[in-house]
Amino acid sequence: MSDKGFEENVKGSMDKAKGKAKEGYGELTDDTSKEIEGKKDQVKGEAKKKYGDLKDKFSDDDEK
Repeated sequence: MSDKGFEENVKGSMDKAKGKAKEGYGELTDDTSKEIEGKKDQVKGEAKKKYGDLKDKFSDDDEK
């Protein structure tokens, strides 16, 4: 993995973890808006991770 996509992968993982925590909090407190917010954070995190993977793929192709 190159440095170009690493940062996006880390940010994505953090967003996913934050979203999972929010979703869990929403479930515990019966707060539907927090659950939804948590799910949105998880989707955003997954998108960032995929973007980081793409950056890695294209930077690896450039090095060849």
